[in-house]
Amino acid sequence: MLRRLHHEQPESFAFTPENLEWAKAQMSKYPEGRQASAIIPLLWRAQEQEGWLTRPAIEYVAEMLGLAHIRALEVATFYFMFQLAPVGSVAHVQVCGTTSCMICGAEDLMAVCKEKIAREPHQLSADGRFSWEEVECLGACANAPMAQIGKDYYEDLTAERLNEILDAFAAGEVPTPGSQTGRYASEPAGGLTTLAAHAEGRPPQNAAVARALEAGDTVKRIDGSEEGLRTPWRDISREPGDAEPDPEGPVLAAGHPADGTGIDKREAPVQGRGKPATGDPAPAPEGPAEPDVEPAAVAPGTPPARLEAPRGGVADDLQRIEGIDAALAEGLAALGIHHFDQIAGWGAEEIAWIDYHLEDAEGRVARDAWVEQARLLAEGGETRQAGRAKTGDVDQNT
Repeated sequence: MLRRLHHEQPESFAFTPENLEWAKAQMSKYPEGRQASAIIPLLWRAQEQEGWLTRPAIEYVAEMLGLAHIRALEVATFYFMFQLAPVGSVAHVQVCGTTSCMICGAEDLMAVCKEKIAREPHQLSADGRFSWEEVECLGACANAPMAQIGKDYYEDLTAERLNEILDAFAAGEVPTPGSQTGRYASEPAGGLTTLAAHAEGRPPQNAAVARALEAGDTVKRIDGSEEGLRTPWRDISREPGDAEPDPEGPVLAAGHPADGTGIDKREAPVQGRGKPATGDPAPAPEGPAEPDVEPAAVAPGTPPARLEAPRGGVADDLQRIEGIDAALAEGLAALGIHHFDQIAGWGAEEIAWIDYHLEDAEGRVARDAWVEQARLLAEGGETRQAGRAKTGDVDQNT
């Protein structure tokens, strides 16, 4: 299913001070240089704050993690947990439409949504309180058909029961999530046939249902504890973008609205992950230099010696190093690496920096022994790659 950003976007996004503190704590869980692994929880918290995931929020998180905007957009558009358009202020219904649920009546559930909410998915109801969509498998196949509403599963559904649940939400009630036929979890519909003694003395509801009932909420909570969400759920009377900007947060690019497809048309620099997408990078001066933007808490390693242009106007053929193709050679040139002797001088810190800043290079410098090959070539020797090229066994353009 094609997932695009909504055509109307707020001007900006910034975490609240509490959420910014929480986000920085999530980043600290990962080793130096791997903070990008926190992208899913940070995008999720941004959605929690605003109610849906906006383009400015995606860019904000990307820049906070030192990622190109497109990398964060790839994550946001892949997972159905991220809502790329405004959702109902009371509930958003996600009906599973994959095999087990479809066989057991998912189409009937979607018919209810079309009748009671909106004719098309991702549309708000007339009062703006409800929305719905069809999603891929949610992993509750034994209790099909089912739907996720907010943060809970409603399983063993019928069209009649979903009608009642939606009416209850509209009336301000909290319907009990979980199986709607009384199953404790995913045991056989007729009751347990094994481990029956194990069920004696168990709580009346499973942990997920009990947490929802204890919180008195099935849609908006983060978890069942008072410490879960440090800031209250969004005030639906507040317009998106009204959050106070964080003076220490990343600065969002301006004047680049998404086009009709929702895609940001700015050209991403070759440096990719180490720089925000703000246009062509300035050439680095000869000798050691810092990149234009180097988030100290994110980017690892030490920049190697770089050149503004090849010495004498002629660069070495870096594709003679086994493991470097045309794309990597172009990326190295954009980083100011033009000669074998530059690569030959790299140590562990410089390799870490290259691994981070050169697109698709993670681990390849060490794995393919670029430094050792470069030393050999700088001294006038040959690598196996260079030898094959001389005999015509290697196409240097591939």
